[in-house]
Amino acid sequence: MFTENANEIFDRTIADYHLHDDVDHPVANPYAPGSLEHLLYAKNWIDTVQWHLEDIIRDPQIDPREALKIKRRIDKSNQDRTDMVEYIDSYLLAKYKEVPVRPDARINTETPAWAIDRLSILALKIYHMARETERTDVDETHLAACRKKLDVLLSQRTDLSTAIEELIEDIEAGRKYMKTYKQMKMYNDPALNPVLYGQKK
Repeated sequence: MFTENANEIFDRTIADYHLHDDVDHPVANPYAPGSLEHLLYAKNWIDTVQWHLEDIIRDPQIDPREALKIKRRIDKSNQDRTDMVEYIDSYLLAKYKEVPVRPDARINTETPAWAIDRLSILALKIYHMARETERTDVDETHLAACRKKLDVLLSQRTDLSTAIEELIEDIEAGRKYMKTYKQMKMYNDPALNPVLYGQKK
């Protein structure tokens, strides 16, 4: 199953990251370049590094100059994440381009890759909530609350995986069709962000 493979890759990526737990550690993608597996690993690595950058920037003792540097890095990471989603959608568009689309075919509310994006983030939530259930420096109330949240996250992953599988089956059968749009991150574009282009006057 597609999502079973994706979830295994995401779990492996997160485990690989936590061998060093360093936002600057270079990625060592084990999958063949150009493969879907390579794209999924790269996507989740971006998400995992950004997860930890978001933790770091919330340190109340952080130096403001360092915080600004990290904020800029998070902005770039968001753009990289968006680009990677579009790469995955392009891969799937090419894969299914020969599928005959039925006359009554419908478009989905999101593309497969954007649903996969949510699955990637969910893998991170599951990993970190599981670590919370293993802490020895908190009371049972905290542990019980985290176990309950973990159960919800695991159920959510099952449901989201099922929905993605059904979407892919519909695309393969021509019951739904893919249509992608280039994401327009206006705040990153000096020609579209008024704060940036206003400085040129």
